[in-house]
Amino acid sequence: MGADPSSAARLFIVSGPGGVGKGTIVNALVERDPRLWLSRSWTTREQRQGERDTAYVFTDRDSFERRIAVDGFLEWTNFLGNYYGTPTPDPVNGRDVVLEIEVDGARQVKALRPDAILIFVLPPSRQEQERRLRGRGDAEDKVRQRLQKALDEEPVGMAIANHVVVNDDLERTVGEMMEIIRQHRLAD
Repeated sequence: MGADPSSAARLFIVSGPGGVGKGTIVNALVERDPRLWLSRSWTTREQRQGERDTAYVFTDRDSFERRIAVDGFLEWTNFLGNYYGTPTPDPVNGRDVVLEIEVDGARQVKALRPDAILIFVLPPSRQEQERRLRGRGDAEDKVRQRLQKALDEEPVGMAIANHVVVNDDLERTVGEMMEIIRQHRLAD
């Protein structure tokens, strides 16, 4: 198991419903800010065609459940029939941890770490969210399930968020989030 997550200087959570661009945003943040360390989530879902091998640690149900049994996750959930979870972070010293997780996971982490900064990402519109979900190759039934799930998740995420950002322009969104991170670092 990793180090105590409270030993990290800061914990930033990027959350939001499927299709809002969390992965793209987080990759840009980590690329631009060497003080951020991304804790790679695990999943039992199949890797999408064209999806990077580093998008998740892709694993089987048995391995995931063994890790649950030894408290190896900071948070985990069963989402649309697949497990998703964040291993207990073990960051490089001097770096802040960033988590890219679903709303249920964000709620779990905020309960464990009330000091975590949750940046909740929304799509510019439901139509754009649907376009993005289809564009990444989700099956029609998964698109419908994710859109319905978003209607349930958005009020929850917005209620527990420290910041809410609409991803209508990637560069602007990343810039806004970099400023949020900078402000929190200055406040410490």
